[in-house]
Amino acid sequence: MRPGRIVRGALLLGALAQPAAAGEESDVDTENLFGFTEGSTTGRRGEQEVLLDTVGRAGKRRGETGPARYGAASTKLSYQFDPTDAFSIEFGLFGDARRVRGGTDLPDKDNGSFDGAGIELKYQFLKGTDAQPLGLALELRPRFARVLPVEGTGANLFDMESVLQLDLRLVPDKVWYGMNLSVEPTVGTLRGTRETDRSSTFLWSNAVAFRLDSDTFVGPEVRYLRAYDGAFLNRFEGRALTLGPLLYRRLSDKAFVTLAYAGQVAGRDRTPDHTRRPLDLTHFERHAVRVKLGMEF
Repeated sequence: MRPGRIVRGALLLGALAQPAAAGEESDVDTENLFGFTEGSTTGRRGEQEVLLDTVGRAGKRRGETGPARYGAASTKLSYQFDPTDAFSIEFGLFGDARRVRGGTDLPDKDNGSFDGAGIELKYQFLKGTDAQPLGLALELRPRFARVLPVEGTGANLFDMESVLQLDLRLVPDKVWYGMNLSVEPTVGTLRGTRETDRSSTFLWSNAVAFRLDSDTFVGPEVRYLRAYDGAFLNRFEGRALTLGPLLYRRLSDKAFVTLAYAGQVAGRDRTPDHTRRPLDLTHFERHAVRVKLGMEF
């Protein structure tokens, strides 16, 4: 056999021995890709991450007299590590800051406070590849909180959010779709009283991320939220539909930033005197902004 044929045969066998590119995992971390929606990705075994995650909210109904102002920010500082390729654990500390003046049924506030701690346990059932583009995970988020999220008054609360996370590669390495289904029951007492608080929230969120270059992604995001009285979605109290853009940017091989805005575009409020209003500004805000900074190591 001629040497040239031997070389060509070796090259052919080497190419056949390589794994098909269509089955490779993407280098994109979908967990933080979609703004308020979270993707299914978990890290590789032994990976660690520090996150600073802030959600700012503004816009409530004003009282009968005078101007109104409502601004609140919830910040989480967390540490995440991955004991296996499909399981992640995240510990978080929360802070709350707000400035409220003249809101309907809201006490005036101008303060910041520590708002409890939580843990997030996530298991990924399916990892997306080019050959199998669906990613699927379930995340449980038990948390102890010290502040009512809307009113800002002191409380001792326990909530347990359960989130089904799905993402899909619509176009390999170019377009991703993310979806969350979430139920969050909350039970607790108002501090200094014996009054109990039992409520729950249902969330359905959807987002699409388009890759502009190797490190930048943009797209739209829509969320549908429902508020209930009672810890088990007992009595419907209001709903909201939000819409806004998202931006994800890799700052380096180990750092990223996620930015997102959600504006309430439709809603229904069953609170007396507000049933004919076009938005639900009792249970949800008019505007929300999320800024997430992450560092991997």
